[in-house]
Amino acid sequence: MTWRPQYRSSKFRHVFGKAATKENCYDGVPITRSVQDNHFCAVNPRFVAVITECAGGGAFLVLSVQHTGKVDPHHPRVSGHRGNVLDIKWNPFNDYCIASCSEDTTVKVWEIPPHGVLKNLTVPWKELQGHSRRVGIIEWHPTANNILFSSAYDYQVMIWNLNSPEQVIKNPVRTIKHHTDVVLSMSFNTDGSLLATTCRDRKVRLMEARSGNVLQEGSCKTHKASKVLILGNMKMIFTSGTSRYNSRQIVLWDQDDLSAPLLEENLDGSSGLLFPFYDPDTHMLYLAGKGDGSIRYYEISSEKPYIHYLTEYRSHSPQKGMGVMPKRGLDVSSCEVFRFYKVVTVKSLIEPLSMIVPRRSESYQEDIYPMTASNRPALTAEEWLSGINKGPILMSLKPGSELTEPPSEMKGLANSLDTRRSQSRPGMLQLSYIQDQQEAKEASDQDEVDRSQTLVINGEDLALCSPPRTENELRLKFLKQQEEIRRLKELLNQRDVRVKQLELEIKNIKNSQTQS
Repeated sequence: MTWRPQYRSSKFRHVFGKAATKENCYDGVPITRSVQDNHFCAVNPRFVAVITECAGGGAFLVLSVQHTGKVDPHHPRVSGHRGNVLDIKWNPFNDYCIASCSEDTTVKVWEIPPHGVLKNLTVPWKELQGHSRRVGIIEWHPTANNILFSSAYDYQVMIWNLNSPEQVIKNPVRTIKHHTDVVLSMSFNTDGSLLATTCRDRKVRLMEARSGNVLQEGSCKTHKASKVLILGNMKMIFTSGTSRYNSRQIVLWDQDDLSAPLLEENLDGSSGLLFPFYDPDTHMLYLAGKGDGSIRYYEISSEKPYIHYLTEYRSHSPQKGMGVMPKRGLDVSSCEVFRFYKVVTVKSLIEPLSMIVPRRSESYQEDIYPMTASNRPALTAEEWLSGINKGPILMSLKPGSELTEPPSEMKGLANSLDTRRSQSRPGMLQLSYIQDQQEAKEASDQDEVDRSQTLVINGEDLALCSPPRTENELRLKFLKQQEEIRRLKELLNQRDVRVKQLELEIKNIKNSQTQS
């Protein structure tokens, strides 16, 4: 009998959560009072979107990531729905495109201007009309461009092709009707060929995403699943929900056999829903409870016991929802591997929370940043609908590596859309013309500079950073710049010391060679 250690070695064993300071949060956001079990917040490297409370219809707020601090109560909103907005999701391949669904039974897709929402948006790029009851969930396909899935209280999942020339699309390319009750969540595998769903009928279904054919169907008498995740390429499915005694529970399933779960674990007796988030690059699983201030995180392995508890982040601020920054928007210089945006209703606050791997070295840590999914689609909508499956296009997060840009046809689409929107709303034509002139000038100036560099000062993109409006904001900007100057001076001094050490070593080597 061989001796085995009781501990497990892991590079993510000491990951810790670091909440942003009050100045780096988004304060004064009128967060929605909806009881829908969704995230209510969506994030990409340019914008933060959050569903807000409003009278008469539904709306959500789109803020620049760099525009932290107190939010103007009269900030323009995206307000084209006639009912409460229930879910919002950014297009993974276009940072200026966001989809929303509502109680008014429609799904709407919006194009956000490059400099943010300067006036209330009421005219969407596309409007999807097909559901007969309120739409609760929307999901973008992970590798195919302009393919959107939606699920409503009519028990149907619809697949939409946004490349259709009509502005109002009434016929989805396919409708999945296997569910006998409301769909609670949806999740894709890495290449988007499989779709997993949970339903109020207590069943977990795994189906072909394109055709809707059910491949596996499982249920467990001791588990009522609410949220589902396909764990990347690990051939496993994760669900969170409640046990028969209403304690919060997590369950792991074999993707090829849903007849019985691989693992069941009861967590606690709280009543809040568990939001699961999975990072396929680090194989880390995060569990954030609705109404909790804590976030548990685990590491997933392909061998028993499959789920390894790491630690827990605790806070006194309960979250109602969570947004997650894509990997390409993380700060690799501080070894940040995940970033949440906590929706704190009691404080009307959006609080960024960074999960950091403690490392002493300032260099790029390749072992915690493998190649990750980029913002370029691997397939067009027509290719995917024709039966082609392809994994995501990967990119490196190493500073200086070439970051992928949205396809040229997407940029052209955004420009044509801005023109149409300006023509449909009086007073916006001159604004769109000024924005076009500014974009052309910025593009020409950028061509004169090294293409591998971006205009970033103190970690802020000047194209997205709005000028300070108050004396307090101006003072904060000044302090940030002073802190950045101090940090750069310290870094320069360290480099000078290192250069002197190397020169001394070279001199010693030369002296030893001459003596020999």
